[in-house]
Amino acid sequence: MDITLIVVLVIALALFFDFTNGFHDTANAMATPIATGAMKPKVAVTVAAVLNLIGAFLSTAVATSISHGLINEGPGGVAITPEMIFAGLIGAVVWNMITWLRGLPSSSSHALFGGLIGAAIVGAGFGAVNYAALLTVVIIPAFLSPVIAALVSLLATRIAYRVTRRPVFPNERGGFRIGQVFTSSMVSLAHGTNDAQKTMGVITLTLIASGAQSADSGVQFWVIVACALAIALGTYTGGWRIIRTLGSGITEIRATQGFAAEASTAATILASSHLGFALSTTQVSSGSIIGAGLGRRGSKIQWSTAGKIVIAWFITLPAAAAVGAVASGIALLGVTGLVIDAVVGAAVILGLYLWSLRKPHEQAIEVDVAANAVLTRKELRDMQRKKRAARVAERRAELSRERTLRRMAGRNGGRR
Repeated sequence: MDITLIVVLVIALALFFDFTNGFHDTANAMATPIATGAMKPKVAVTVAAVLNLIGAFLSTAVATSISHGLINEGPGGVAITPEMIFAGLIGAVVWNMITWLRGLPSSSSHALFGGLIGAAIVGAGFGAVNYAALLTVVIIPAFLSPVIAALVSLLATRIAYRVTRRPVFPNERGGFRIGQVFTSSMVSLAHGTNDAQKTMGVITLTLIASGAQSADSGVQFWVIVACALAIALGTYTGGWRIIRTLGSGITEIRATQGFAAEASTAATILASSHLGFALSTTQVSSGSIIGAGLGRRGSKIQWSTAGKIVIAWFITLPAAAAVGAVASGIALLGVTGLVIDAVVGAAVILGLYLWSLRKPHEQAIEVDVAANAVLTRKELRDMQRKKRAARVAERRAELSRERTLRRMAGRNGGRR
């Protein structure tokens, strides 16, 4: 297959991953302000899309870390080939869709890294991966960022409650809802500076591996524009589906806590983007919300739920690596392998999307899972009681309609 065609396919798949990243992570910024009433859903999703677009133009440090550090250069150039990158992206996109369908609090970033690493190891050997860069740019930030975000959020929450400890007016703390408009906007901006750059790095790595760009050059402007538009479109498109899943655990977060969590999330992501660390915005957001829960007196962390979040974090990178490795092994067959990868990958992605349309009520979001972890046991019981009552009321209304229809049918029959 012509190398130009392969590069085009890789770029198209990378932009599709960027699109899925946008709708996968919309809730990281906009879940809490919508739940507390600070922003209307339509406004929130639009603002998130615009700021993701702007954020993608602010820095390329993360993109450089991925394109020039994660994969080693071999004797003839970069060890990874466009075919391997294509296989790695298949692994990332498929895992992204699976976790979106099942509502797992996974990381799109770690799915991308896992897919690339698995594909590179199968296609070029274990020496193709720069493990020092993997440790410093990916692994260490993955462990430290949620902890730092949680500590900052905890401190910010306690300060906020202390400042408004004895409010003169009943709704004095409601001013934090206004503050949430700014903090959630900063999270969206920060998300664009970090997550959009990962796709920029992958496309740049593809261009370098194919010889279309020198190894010492930076990210091209058209790559920045394309990735910015893809993640912004994904944020706007996917946000509607994710926002519809709100209303269970996330509504119990107070505006004060939401303000503190979003401020700590934005600060952590922006600092990491400046340093070139490719962290997970999902992990940072979840850590911030848990920290906000610890910061409010009377809150109790549901550690069983928090444990599920951590498990999902741990399995994402190796799971995506396994899918990427299988796809890379198939790609080694040549043109036939690439065709098989493309067809099977498209079929799986389409199948998962169609399945999601059948059961939209089963969808969940990352931050919604984290929010459940900061509810007290009483709040969780109340929430479950309300859900059961709503189901019972719906069933009673349905039975009442059926009885009314039967009575009407009986009367009509009697008249005959």
